Amino acid sequence: MSAYNLQVLVLAGGSGTRLWPLSREEMPKQFLTLFSNRSLLQDTLSRMLRVVPAEALTVVTGEEWKALVAHQGRDVCSLAPGQVVVEPIPRNTCPAIALGAVSLLETKRASEEDLLFVAPSDHIVADGTVFSAAVELAAAAALRGDLVVFGVPPLYAETGYGYVEATECADTSPGGALPVRRFVEKPSREKAEEYVASGNFYWNSGMFCFRIGEFLHALEEYIPEIGLPARKGMTALLEAFPRLPSLSVDYAVMEKAHNVAMVPLQAGWSDVGSWDAVYDVLPKDGAGNVVLGDCVLDDASGNLVFAADHLVALQGVRDSIVVSTSDAVAVLPRGASQGIRNIVAALRGKGRKEVSQTPNSVRPWGSYHILDESERYKIKRIVIAPGKRLSLQYHLHRSEHWIVVRGTAWVRIGDTDRFVHEGESIFVPKGAVHRLGNQGKIPLELIEVQCGEYVGEDDIVRVEDDFRRRSEQE
Repeated sequence: MSAYNLQVLVLAGGSGTRLWPLSREEMPKQFLTLFSNRSLLQDTLSRMLRVVPAEALTVVTGEEWKALVAHQGRDVCSLAPGQVVVEPIPRNTCPAIALGAVSLLETKRASEEDLLFVAPSDHIVADGTVFSAAVELAAAAALRGDLVVFGVPPLYAETGYGYVEATECADTSPGGALPVRRFVEKPSREKAEEYVASGNFYWNSGMFCFRIGEFLHALEEYIPEIGLPARKGMTALLEAFPRLPSLSVDYAVMEKAHNVAMVPLQAGWSDVGSWDAVYDVLPKDGAGNVVLGDCVLDDASGNLVFAADHLVALQGVRDSIVVSTSDAVAVLPRGASQGIRNIVAALRGKGRKEVSQTPNSVRPWGSYHILDESERYKIKRIVIAPGKRLSLQYHLHRSEHWIVVRGTAWVRIGDTDRFVHEGESIFVPKGAVHRLGNQGKIPLELIEVQCGEYVGEDDIVRVEDDFRRRSEQE
């Protein structure tokens, strides 16, 4: 790397449901392990470590995902508490970037002359070497004072992406960053086809690079309701955050500024923002099928089939998307997966929990899977990693019964500690302060039966917590 201070800001606050029913509001796609044995967030952090050291990483996320970001991050690199910045309330990418930039200045990890690279946490970049070279080109342009966006040469006429128009084609440019003429929102099919044919339009990757001071100056000029509190510091920005406009950085700054450049990125990029995009990036069998999970296919071709918990069988099915989880099944034609948003909107209008809650949930201490539930009971399979423990807590509306099926549980109820071995069980009365942990060397697995007048995940009052979470979801 050249002699400049480059900081990386990873945006991990989104709660999208475009990969529903797998992604939910409480488990967005950046935390899913759909494409490898690591989550998209972990892949992003690993990719960033090719261009900066671990201490130059900062993740901006919501309060509800702070512990999960730290937990997943530990498997890639060590993130200090100051490297995870929490948004008080979701306000889109522009306020999130401002928050991260101001945090870097106040903690003296960067100055206004230093560079900031901004990356979403839920994208795929296949070629790390090409990506690193593109970051070098972007840094050179940012050092000259440009606000840089990364543009992906379009492979087809995609209507789900925004586009960036360069003033010249990359094939005729001597190299480096290209001047940007304009940004275009998600176009119609006809317009997208025109853009692809022109050779001067690129998909907007959502990745940016600029001097911190240049970005803050642009905020003051174009969006003073964000720029002015940002200039006053972290306390002022946090106090103003609930009143800030919810704006993307593209709309707030990049579309208005006159010093915008674009670096072409041909590194196998995808925002995996739909099931069609998932199909595009994953390997196919001889019949063009992408098969994930326990699936049996007969005389089927061109399908994406994902079976999270149950056997899925297809016969004579062509060019379809079938996604099965333990509580929902989605079936739709390939090429029309953007329409899943209509399904999600309809479910949200009916107040269905399947939009927000997920039966499989990852927590800093391990994971749980909801096996069954009704109005007055819930049954979970809980797995606690070695050396981890849940918070010291109590419940106002439910009791719990734990049955150990693998390993040995350390349990505290009130002032009494004991070990519960495989095949044994223990009862936790309503209102009793309790804690559950795994002091062993293997994962602890148990079945939890909750009973009471309310068994929602938010009936947790924490007394003490290793992960500094609030009294909400465990």
